[in-house]
Amino acid sequence: MKTVPTLSFSKLGCSRGGRQLFQNIDCVLESGHWLYVAGANGVGKTSLLRMVCGLAPIESGEIFWNGTPIHAQADAYRQDLCYLGHLNALQESMTVHENLAFTAALGGMAPDAAQTQSVLAHFGVAGRDRQLVRHLSQGQKRRVALSRLALSQARLWVLDEPFVAMDEAGVRMLADLIAAHLTQGGLAVLTSHQQVDIGAIPAQLLELRA
Repeated sequence: MKTVPTLSFSKLGCSRGGRQLFQNIDCVLESGHWLYVAGANGVGKTSLLRMVCGLAPIESGEIFWNGTPIHAQADAYRQDLCYLGHLNALQESMTVHENLAFTAALGGMAPDAAQTQSVLAHFGVAGRDRQLVRHLSQGQKRRVALSRLALSQARLWVLDEPFVAMDEAGVRMLADLIAAHLTQGGLAVLTSHQQVDIGAIPAQLLELRA
């Protein structure tokens, strides 16, 4: 029987440079729901997301995936995770196709050329698969970066400012993609300066305070 995915935090805390950013955070996020991490600049939103992704050490408390600490199942957890930061994390000297193929391979996927072209067309960058990333506009780079979500089978999406550098049509397209992911039983954790509706699914709010 397939496990219903659940992400949870227990007494989670973080400090930087001797200053407490947040502490004693408890939260449970279940399949089909999304967590909106809010708070003032500098309160630790990106730090929390990086901890969820295993990119930053957990200072205090614990993060669980399906009831098991993430550090105790690192490989399996990475297969279930897709992280997109506020930077595009694209290799400028590689083509769009090479970038997408590399990221997909990290998740154990091998999309064919037709699948990649279909996803790029959906994101409004059709015909760019053989183009070097350095030749794309900032908006096009963002759309390529976000198209990785559509090629991922990860159940947990962690998105840091995913709507940055996107026009209104791009914002709605991404919101619809996240909503479809949730409808299929996925989970999403995101932070954004823009207020965006994700389908008809209300946000589960986590507001960080020092």
